[in-house]
Amino acid sequence: MLREERAKLVAQYAAGHGEVVAALEAISAAELDWKPAPREWSAREVVHHLADSEMIAAVRLRRMLVEDEAQILPYDPDDLARSLRYSERPHAQALSLFQAVRAETAQLLATLAEGDWQRAAQHPRRGRYSVEQWLGDYGGHAHEHADQIRANRRQWQASRAAVGESGGRPGEKR
Repeated sequence: MLREERAKLVAQYAAGHGEVVAALEAISAAELDWKPAPREWSAREVVHHLADSEMIAAVRLRRMLVEDEAQILPYDPDDLARSLRYSERPHAQALSLFQAVRAETAQLLATLAEGDWQRAAQHPRRGRYSVEQWLGDYGGHAHEHADQIRANRRQWQASRAAVGESGGRPGEKR
């Protein structure tokens, strides 16, 4: 990966929290918990996922930078969502945690030397996993989920329009 490409991804990574906050701006409680389909996530669940994913990513990065033969484990985001009850918990603390961990990691990324980008760990499914690969995975991660939140909100609004502003069925009198 070229130095310029890395710099662009680091900047994108650093801007990720702001992108998620913008996607959540003025979100209603109904929008926050609305799911486009039973197996898809609500905006609330996305925020919790970002917090947990960010913590896992931060630990992975630090292990790669410190340990010579780090081993990192895979995780299933849907298992985390179920087991950690994303849909039942307030999202504000998760959003704050996501912000703090991402800001701290962005500072760390800005200090890396050229050789640090090639440090790596072993992943059971992916094999050798370098710091550069980590950046490729996480640089746009928050932006992808901000887009998911925006799509959820558009679909929620469309579903409300389909039943009328009153929230009833089309043609229903109140």
